[in-house]
Amino acid sequence: MKLKKNDEIKVVSGKDKGKTGKIEKVFSQEDKVLISGVNEYKKHVKGNQYTGQRSEVITIAKPLPVANVMFVCPKCHEPARLGYGVEGDKKVRICKKCKSSV
Repeated sequence: MKLKKNDEIKVVSGKDKGKTGKIEKVFSQEDKVLISGVNEYKKHVKGNQYTGQRSEVITIAKPLPVANVMFVCPKCHEPARLGYGVEGDKKVRICKKCKSSV
């Protein structure tokens, strides 16, 4: 997977199509990413009389498949695909649109 934590991404399909955000966590085994403010759902939490916890409705973000998001290049500020290249003796990610290293 070429996406990493703190990458800026744009959702290209699904109910949140067009939204952008930063990756909070990457689930490489499942090919999913967790993005702040995207793919949010309501969850009803039952209260507990003994601990004093009240019933409430909380909002949680669920992971999105990597196929539904696209990397946004920090240089050209457009959604682009990523590739790999070698600069010096280091392997770096490269934006396919502007050909700059990320």
